[in-house]
Amino acid sequence: MPDSSAPPRPGILVLNGPNLNRLGQREPAVYGSLTLADVESTLRERFPDLALRFAQHNSEGALIDALHAADTVETAGVVFNPGGYAHTSVALRDAISSISTPVVEVHISNVYARESFRHTSLLSAVCAGLITGFGVAGYTMAVGYFERKTG
Repeated sequence: MPDSSAPPRPGILVLNGPNLNRLGQREPAVYGSLTLADVESTLRERFPDLALRFAQHNSEGALIDALHAADTVETAGVVFNPGGYAHTSVALRDAISSISTPVVEVHISNVYARESFRHTSLLSAVCAGLITGFGVAGYTMAVGYFERKTG
């Protein structure tokens, strides 16, 4: 149980990109059967003392706005699954490099075991780290990283 006398810990934004609202329905052999709501519930249970915020957007502009809004002293980090935009979006790369809040890129599937166009992320070089191929457990790994940094 969180200590109510302790100062609030900085928040962590868990940001999901296009098509992740279809998690649990879209290609379960690749992405699993858990939904985005299941991922959120698991993270809240695993990290009850962290101020977790969740967002999912299918549009690139909304993701950029969310990254810009997360650039505050109240946000310790961003866990970002950019979906297919990882391989195509210079604009998201620029948004990440324009903020001081660290970003960890997460992919549910092992992108290096898939189609060759998925082997290059335009975002990874400007992120604090990359977690790929561990299913939805990658979200827990990324939040755990920020928990250790803020602890």
